[in-house]
Amino acid sequence: MDLKEIQNLIKFVAKSGASEVKLEMDDVKITIRTGSDSDTTIVHQVPAAQIPQQIVPAPVVEASAPATPAPAAPAAAATEDSKYITIKSPIIGTFYRKPAPDKPLFVEVGQTIAEGDVLCIIEAMKLFNEIESEVSGKVVKILVDDSSPVEFDQPLFLVDPS
Repeated sequence: MDLKEIQNLIKFVAKSGASEVKLEMDDVKITIRTGSDSDTTIVHQVPAAQIPQQIVPAPVVEASAPATPAPAAPAAAATEDSKYITIKSPIIGTFYRKPAPDKPLFVEVGQTIAEGDVLCIIEAMKLFNEIESEVSGKVVKILVDDSSPVEFDQPLFLVDPS
C-alpha cells in the first residue's frame, strides 16, 4: 500500500464520519481514529514476516486534523497587493537567498529583475534548485526569511510588473 492509497483512505474515513477504522493486510497495519478526544491519524507499517531480506523499522505517521482557517487579511492590504505578481515556491524545501554563505544575495527589495533571472535557491533532499523568475519587474517584497523551510505553492516574492 503506497502513500497515495493511505491518504485516500484517510480522506474517505474522515468523510464517512466513522470514529475508528482498523485495516490489516499482509505487511500493513493501519488504524485511523477521528473524533473530538483525539484528532490524530496514526499509520503503522509493519514489515512482512514472509520477506526476511527486507528489514524495515515501522514508521509512524501522525497527521493532525486540518486547522481552522486564519482570519482574512484587511481589505486594504489585499487590494494593495493585488497589483503585484506573486512568485510561489514550485517545491518543498529550504529557501536560500544566496548561492553560498560568502556570496551576495540573488535579489533585494527594489531591484529590477528580468525573466529568467535566478531569484533564490530551494534545497530539497540535498539538491539545490535555482528558482528563476517567470516575469520581469521590480521586487517589491521578499516574503520568506533566508534559510527558512517553504511549502509547495508558498508565496516567496511580490513583483511589480509595471
